Amino acid sequence: MIVTLTVNPSVDASTGIDRVVPDHKLRCREASYKPGGGGVNVSRAIHRLGGESLALYASGGLHGQLLHEMLEQEGVGHQEIPISGQTRENLIVVEESTGQQFRFDMPGPHFIEGDWQQCLEQLKSLGEKPTYIVASGSLPPGCPADFYGRVIEAVKPWQARVIVDTSGEALQKAADAGVYLLKPNARELEELAGHSIAGDAEVRAAALELIEQGRTEVVVVSLGGEGALLITREGCEHLKAPEVPVLSVVGAGDSLVGGLVYSLERGWPLRRAVQFGIASGAAAVMNPERQLCKREDAERLFKQIEAADAESLK
Repeated sequence: MIVTLTVNPSVDASTGIDRVVPDHKLRCREASYKPGGGGVNVSRAIHRLGGESLALYASGGLHGQLLHEMLEQEGVGHQEIPISGQTRENLIVVEESTGQQFRFDMPGPHFIEGDWQQCLEQLKSLGEKPTYIVASGSLPPGCPADFYGRVIEAVKPWQARVIVDTSGEALQKAADAGVYLLKPNARELEELAGHSIAGDAEVRAAALELIEQGRTEVVVVSLGGEGALLITREGCEHLKAPEVPVLSVVGAGDSLVGGLVYSLERGWPLRRAVQFGIASGAAAVMNPERQLCKREDAERLFKQIEAADAESLK
C-alpha cells in the first residue's frame, strides 16, 4: 500500500486574462478548480496511472469540504484529518497575450499543536501499514520544521520506505531523520549540501555525501526537461527525458514521484521505476494547468525511453 501525507493541501483556482496590469480591475475568465498540494497530487497521479494509494491530508473549513468533493469525483482514495483552520486556496493566472503564468501560493492555515499532533496520530493509527509513505509538500505556519522527521520516527517500526519531496528547513530536518529516497531539484540539493553545486560531478558528490551520512539511501535529482540523476551507493546515472511539447510544468514533479513510487510498489527495479517516473513527469507537462499525467501518454513515453536504452546498448 502507498500512503501520501499532505499537511498543507490546497484548492487551486486557475484562470486567464488577456493582460495583467496594476491598479485596474482585471476581469478574468471563468475559473477552474483542482485539488492541490504535494502528496495529494502524487495520489492523483498514481490514480491516473492506474494505481491505488491513500491520500491522507489535513482538512478544514469550506475549502476542505471542496477538496473532499473533488477527490471523490476523481475517485482518489483519501482520508481527511480535521484541523482547526481553513484549507488554503491558491491562484494561478495565465496572461494569455504572452503565455506567462503567475502563481500565487498562500502559506496555509496556522497550525496549533493539536493540528500537527492529529496528523501524526491519524498516520500511526492506519489499519493497514503501508509499504511506501510519500511525505510531500510545504509545511503550514505553526507546524514544526522537523514535522517530516517526526513522521519518519513514528513509522520506523513499520519498516516502510519513506520518500520525501519538500524544500527548505523541512527538507533538512527530514534528511536528518534518515529516509529511503529524496527527490530534490538542483537548488534544493544545494540547500542540503550547504554550498553551491555546478555540473553532474558535483551533484553526484553532494548526493553521495548525503548517502554516506545515512541521511538517505537514494537521491533522485530532478532536472526538468533533461530528466533526472539517479544516485545510489552503486553509482550515478543521468536518465534522460523524452522531448515533448510543454503546456504547463505545474505538477510535473508530483507526477514523477507518483510514477516512481507506483512502479516501486509493483516490484520494479529502482532504475526502471525512476524511468517510468520521468515518463510520467514528461506526460504531465503535455497537459494544461494542474491536469497531471495521462496513463496512455506515460506508457507511450516510457516505451520511447526503453527503446532509446536498447539502442544505446547496441
